[in-house]
Amino acid sequence: MGKPGRVVYWNGEFVPESEARVSIYDSALMFGDMVFEMTRSFNGVQFKLREHLERLYASMKYVRIPAPMTIEEMERAVYQTIEANSPAFETDDEHRLMIDVSRGLLSIYEGIEGLTPGPNVIIADFPLRWTVASMGHLFESGINAIIPSQRAIPATLLDPKIKNRSRVHYLMANVQAGNTSGKDNWALLLDPDGFIAEGTGDNFLIVKDRTIISPEGRNILRGISREYVLRELAPQLGLDVVEKNIEPYDVLTADEAFMTATPFCILPVVSLDAEPIGEGKPGEVTSLLLETWGENVGVDIARQIQSWVAEGASSTGAPSPYAFKRQS
Repeated sequence: MGKPGRVVYWNGEFVPESEARVSIYDSALMFGDMVFEMTRSFNGVQFKLREHLERLYASMKYVRIPAPMTIEEMERAVYQTIEANSPAFETDDEHRLMIDVSRGLLSIYEGIEGLTPGPNVIIADFPLRWTVASMGHLFESGINAIIPSQRAIPATLLDPKIKNRSRVHYLMANVQAGNTSGKDNWALLLDPDGFIAEGTGDNFLIVKDRTIISPEGRNILRGISREYVLRELAPQLGLDVVEKNIEPYDVLTADEAFMTATPFCILPVVSLDAEPIGEGKPGEVTSLLLETWGENVGVDIARQIQSWVAEGASSTGAPSPYAFKRQS
């Protein structure tokens, strides 16, 4: 007998994953009018869940989506979703949560029979390996960051500190990076002033003289993983931290560089537009940060992800949150 199917929390009820659908008249589809968070677990324990939820509620407040429940109720719903889906997971799976909140139906469609107006709360729970199964080799070989012509949208136009679904600029940057010759190309966006901003779903940091340097938090999503590196891991290891504007010149003259994001935590960036950063390989500080993170959560992060790769992940070539593969 096979494992039960996964279910999705949908406004207080659980529905089969295949039946979880937003109406074509929802503001999320019309305007990308949805805020969201995505989390992960380590050994089945959610990491920084409260911080993710606090950012979600800040995003709702900023875009004026009425909070459909308290943050405590949302947290309980998250754990109910995990409990409901645990029987469908393999023993070595980690829980990757996707929490979406949409404004709901546009007013002119609220009278359609069978559709319920008001905000939607949608919580999905699926295996983390889906997101990271193709990344295992990057812990050793590293990423080649590509600066595309697509620019980051500055906070004066659409504040990237609000985690929202209006992300076509991310996808276009991924398309451009994916159509650049070479392999393991990930987009690295500049802001309109020419300063380094962020990746398409990850934060970017450099290391110079054992000081961790991050773009200032103005035109970027202030990632939970970025905050963990800057506010907890760096002090734990006695490393200095600086937040300031940095340019491509600063990247190419840095000792090392890395990306941070919830699913993979830390990945080394070894080159910028095919020019080596430092020695052109994962750096000492990057490796130390990742190792310490793993010790703190009781998981060998790189080895876990690499083990999923060894099982043989397949890909259709469709775009991912981080990369767009060139079509043959």
